[in-house]
Amino acid sequence: MTANRQGGHLEIRSRQLLFAGAFALSFGTARADVLVLTSSALRDNDQLAVKNACADKQRSPNCVGENISPPLAWSGAPEGTKSFAIVMLDPEGRAPAGVVHMVIYGIPGDVKGFAEGELSKESEKFVGGKSTMEKNTYWGPGTPPNTDWHHYTFILMATDLEPKDPALKPGMTRDELAAALGVGTPNSHVKASAGLVTRFKHL
Repeated sequence: MTANRQGGHLEIRSRQLLFAGAFALSFGTARADVLVLTSSALRDNDQLAVKNACADKQRSPNCVGENISPPLAWSGAPEGTKSFAIVMLDPEGRAPAGVVHMVIYGIPGDVKGFAEGELSKESEKFVGGKSTMEKNTYWGPGTPPNTDWHHYTFILMATDLEPKDPALKPGMTRDELAAALGVGTPNSHVKASAGLVTRFKHL
């Protein structure tokens, strides 16, 4: 092989390495910007603790817990995020409509999560909506006995609406929140979403 050919191969190889490096760097940057929802107490598809189940035994004998919400945390919100919303859904409950266990929104953009039990009570850090049980805070699982696992998905949405935007009025249902956020329209205010799937079974 001549020196020119060797030099040509080296130049091509250098370009390949530079391209690979640039691609890896851009991929790493993209990954850093992905919205991710996690819990220090749970991994995806983990079982919720009994203490996370609903506690109102007068309302339902299926409430066997303390209604303590699990801790939640998130990262990677896209640029321009001004507020967050969270919905908790049990798709197996009252299928096919599902049971909505929590609807909250107007969470300021600088909030990065909630501690254990923080979503079980009203707070200035979020606007309470209306769950299937007509509650404005967290309502834990209340699965009937002798049924298979129910899955409880926490859905986090990053929006470009200010926390005090008039559209984010208190007491909205999941469907009303979706309409206020323009979900499914070209003018949707939801800029990213992430989920954490958990499960519970009445043993």
